[in-house]
Amino acid sequence: MKRLGRILIAIGIVLLILVLILAGIGAWWVRRPWPQVKGEIRVPGLSAPVEVVRDRWGVPHLYAENEHDLFFAQGYVHAQDRLWQMEFSRRIGSGTLSAALGEATLDTDRFLRTIGLRRAAEKDWAKLDEEARAILQAYADGVNAYIESHRDRLPLEFSLVGVDPAPWTPIDTLAWGKIMSYNLCGNYDMELLRARLIAELGEEAAQQLLPPYPEGAPVIVPPEARSYAWLRGADWETIDRLIGLRRSPGADWGSNNWVVHGSRTTTGQPLLADDTHLDLSMPSIWYENGLHGGRFDVVGFSFPGVPMVIIGHNARIAWGVTNLPADVQDFYIEKLDDADHPTRYEFKGQWHDLEIVHETIEVKGGTPVPLEVRITRHGPIMNEAIGDLEEAEPLALQWTALEGTDLFYAVMLLDLATDWESFRHALRYWDVPSQNFVYADVDGHIGYQSPGKIPRRAPGHQGLVPVPGWTGEYEWQGFIPFDELPSVLDPPTGYISTANNKVVPDDYPYHLAYEWSAPYRAQRIADLLAADDRVSLEEVQALHAQTYSLPAEALRPYLLKVKPENDLQARALQRVQEWDLYLEADRVGASVYQVWYWFLVQNTLRDELGDELMEEYIEYSSMHVPMMIAWMAQPDNPWFDDRTTPQTETRDEIVQRSLTDAVAWLSERYGQNPDRWQWGRLHAKTFVHQPLGQSGIGLLERLFNSRTVPARGDPFTVDAAWFDYNEPFAMTGGVSQRYIADLHDLDNSWTMHTTGQSGHLFHPHREDFIRSWQNVEYHPMPFRREAVEAHAEATLRLVPAP
Repeated sequence: MKRLGRILIAIGIVLLILVLILAGIGAWWVRRPWPQVKGEIRVPGLSAPVEVVRDRWGVPHLYAENEHDLFFAQGYVHAQDRLWQMEFSRRIGSGTLSAALGEATLDTDRFLRTIGLRRAAEKDWAKLDEEARAILQAYADGVNAYIESHRDRLPLEFSLVGVDPAPWTPIDTLAWGKIMSYNLCGNYDMELLRARLIAELGEEAAQQLLPPYPEGAPVIVPPEARSYAWLRGADWETIDRLIGLRRSPGADWGSNNWVVHGSRTTTGQPLLADDTHLDLSMPSIWYENGLHGGRFDVVGFSFPGVPMVIIGHNARIAWGVTNLPADVQDFYIEKLDDADHPTRYEFKGQWHDLEIVHETIEVKGGTPVPLEVRITRHGPIMNEAIGDLEEAEPLALQWTALEGTDLFYAVMLLDLATDWESFRHALRYWDVPSQNFVYADVDGHIGYQSPGKIPRRAPGHQGLVPVPGWTGEYEWQGFIPFDELPSVLDPPTGYISTANNKVVPDDYPYHLAYEWSAPYRAQRIADLLAADDRVSLEEVQALHAQTYSLPAEALRPYLLKVKPENDLQARALQRVQEWDLYLEADRVGASVYQVWYWFLVQNTLRDELGDELMEEYIEYSSMHVPMMIAWMAQPDNPWFDDRTTPQTETRDEIVQRSLTDAVAWLSERYGQNPDRWQWGRLHAKTFVHQPLGQSGIGLLERLFNSRTVPARGDPFTVDAAWFDYNEPFAMTGGVSQRYIADLHDLDNSWTMHTTGQSGHLFHPHREDFIRSWQNVEYHPMPFRREAVEAHAEATLRLVPAP
């Protein structure tokens, strides 16, 4: 027995040693791609040393002797931390996902190749001057220097997916600008939805379901048809999936920003705040950077894969952006000479040759797929790319981003701007996407400018539905001149705020857009700023964290009039009565209200829309929430009648039915105790890695996705959070970064984004921001070298190789 015991002990020791060896190998394999952040690295391509000082949040500040080396180093550092993200993004921009991921992404590649983001990026490159090209090339050279010196220790995703990175090119960077433009331009799917509603219900019903911006709601710069029956045959499942490339289906155009004049702040100098709302993935879409060299002295947020800073400040000015949902896309119905193999299209009675582009989509593990893209004067014909529109006439997409643009040149001038005039000069070149820029400078000025190529349409063409392309009656008539775009400097209000709301009153001489984000975020920000004549930095932070619900304020009284049918309903209503109308993660009343509203919309509209169209329409909450608030004041509105029953229902009956449905839904999923129905249980966020976090392989998903955290807010709170009504109520998108610039002391500026600076598995800076993001906390954004050094965690010298 003693001998057996000794054998078992020996076996145990051997097994322990093997486990330790395997653990060590695993740790080595995981840590091997982590970047070197201390010491010195010799890098071919540099002309002089560059210092990379990383602060304790993993933010690198680059100090270079010249601009070539500055942007070379930025490319190198971006690749150190985010190379896989850059690779995946350029595959989206180029439509080459299938070469890495197989047939699963073939429809996506077909769509991306048809719309032609990379072809558009090549037009941008042809248009840029040598100064801008030099920055792009230096950046690409820095990325490639990292790739070539690290091919034996690339991020784990390259090994797991089985791809090697090709050399980075300036076109890869420019294609990223097209991706972001696509993410932020949401009109074409609205044209299709509106046309489908017209086909199913008629124009009057479509107008009610997609109402215009509410009269009297805040504006940013205040004052001192035909039949579309063929859309009934559309493959809406495919369309929805492809629209989902851009953002959560139907999600609001997100972001808030505001700037307060020194006359209304505690410091006597401006405070500027910005928070952009985007889809949220692992890692963050944003990467914080400081760039110091040559003419550049700027800090803020960059995109991995793109040089310079997109949102931030230099020594003189600060700026922030939100999306201006300008209508810069139109579908044109084309007449072709042949239904099966067309070569020409008609325009004004003449036949013109189609531009035909031949593409080949490489498919991992499969046969290459040929693709023929047909292009008219209006743009690419999208039918085959966005669904099986067998009954549809040919649809060509005209979009400002598909022509050569100067966006990258605008970013360069923006980083170098020193005052209001040079700031506005930079934005003259900002073609697409249209944005709301707020501005502040160290001299105390604040301002607003909307840039972008926004088309002037022919009379009678509002850009609401697809229009005939062969007649010439609906052509764009040029673009709104930059000097006539909305702009304001030092307004008498003492502040400027934007939240994707309507920019100008109806007497503005040009048409900017029909669809605006619902006004609730804008109203809340404006109300709180107007009520405070001495705004502090702490109050700006508190405003970022606002989750008060103006829609709930309007709708809750109708819910509270319901007579409960049982004890559980009574307890649910009691939680709604006690609720303070803040959508915090621990609020039970928020959950009851949100689920009730979800059923309220369905019980009101499903009988008219049907199941498929209901699932499509309900995602457009910025349309139906204002509509439902208006309808609730009309107890006998005919929309409340359920056509599937013989009796005539009224508002109050639908409100009651919706509470019954909501309580049943909540109790089935979360139990009979309403105290367990906290909003953060329904509404949580997992940051999902692309593509391994959605691979269907449990181990990979657990490794590469973040932990799940309770979320706050909804699409209409200042601290915004989107969710998909058809997969209720998990958070899909929302605040992707927060930034506050203190023009009194730029070193007292504060920032945060979602996950962390690193994209490497298990790296200490991969998920270290999540809790701060969740709690609306910040870290300093130091600017001067002394302030950066005070927070330094590591210093790396990149030196020229001999």
